[in-house]
Amino acid sequence: MNKNFSPILDGIESVHLSCERVYDMCRFSGRQAEDLRVVRGFLASYTGSQDTFTSYRRDIERLLLWAWYVQNITLKDLNREHVVAFLEFAKKPPAEWIMGKVVARAKYGDINQPNPEWRPFSSRGGEVKQYVASQATMRALMASMSTCLTYLVQEQYLEQNVMLLIRQKSRFLQKEAEQIITRKLSGVQWKYVINTAHELANTDDRFERHLFILSAFFLLGLRISELAVTERGEPVMGDFYADSGGRYWFKTVGKGNKYREVACPDQMLDALSRYRLSRDLSALPVKAEATLLLPKLKGRGGIGTRQIRNLVQEIFDHAVLKLKKDNQNQLAADLRAATVHWLRHTSISFDVMNRPTEHVRDDAGHENITITDRYIEVERIRRHESARNKELYPEEEKI
Repeated sequence: MNKNFSPILDGIESVHLSCERVYDMCRFSGRQAEDLRVVRGFLASYTGSQDTFTSYRRDIERLLLWAWYVQNITLKDLNREHVVAFLEFAKKPPAEWIMGKVVARAKYGDINQPNPEWRPFSSRGGEVKQYVASQATMRALMASMSTCLTYLVQEQYLEQNVMLLIRQKSRFLQKEAEQIITRKLSGVQWKYVINTAHELANTDDRFERHLFILSAFFLLGLRISELAVTERGEPVMGDFYADSGGRYWFKTVGKGNKYREVACPDQMLDALSRYRLSRDLSALPVKAEATLLLPKLKGRGGIGTRQIRNLVQEIFDHAVLKLKKDNQNQLAADLRAATVHWLRHTSISFDVMNRPTEHVRDDAGHENITITDRYIEVERIRRHESARNKELYPEEEKI
């Protein structure tokens, strides 16, 4: 097997640019270069959404690397048997194709200077040999492939979308469908995580940012893209604001470019005040304050999704050690597999046990929020009141 783990697809900012210098430096064959050209064109049509772009790039890059370096074919050679073989490969790839932690794809963001530690697949729990793609991962992969291949047919690069020939797609999902996998933290796990963050922040100011991020994920139920710098902008302190009744909200633009306002519990304001005071700011933001919410420690601008994942993972790792020390080995093992998004699931799972479902739905951003009349304003106040007493330390049985 020819192993080549270098990333081959640019980021959202540069994917639309000419590929010529990439071809020259990476020395792709003519047919590989053609694959790259059309795939970059496909990705360029999704630069309006960072999340969608990242998902498609991840999945199609895996397909290209497998086709080129495992099968020695290009996209024009793909047939039904190839697709089946690739899906089997992606379900449980060889260990050397997997990284135990997420790292930057390339140095300085330039794919011509790849990070030697990067791999096409990642096992966030660190257990590379035990990696098996989840049902959600396989479903997303198949959807990405089908969408891309349809585009290539429309561009007359391919004659047919061979994904449509796979009649038994469920075979790649059956193994996980037989199991119940809960992607949220238990009450005990969450308490270890938040206690660990508090303990570290109490002794080292560097961890104040970690503590604030964890508090925001749990108390506001945010997606990682709603705290990070994305193409939609940079979150600022002024995104926390008080309405005419003194109720605090966090405004954000989430999935699908949908604007929403999330009710802030009192303990979120406590966490915000602590974080701001650690940065020598006033306890609460002034109106329309433009101070970055999560600035880089060095350099300009705010931090992105990768940096946020690293900060949360740092606390997870400390919490795992504490669980092991207390002989909570199974909880420790489960926490090792957790990702940042589990915090959102944990938050929402707790919320629905204690608040009206429609309030949780609106705060979580599952539907658009448009405040247009007095009746909805009354519901908005009731929604905020139901959020006021959310706790950073909920009773264990409630989660």
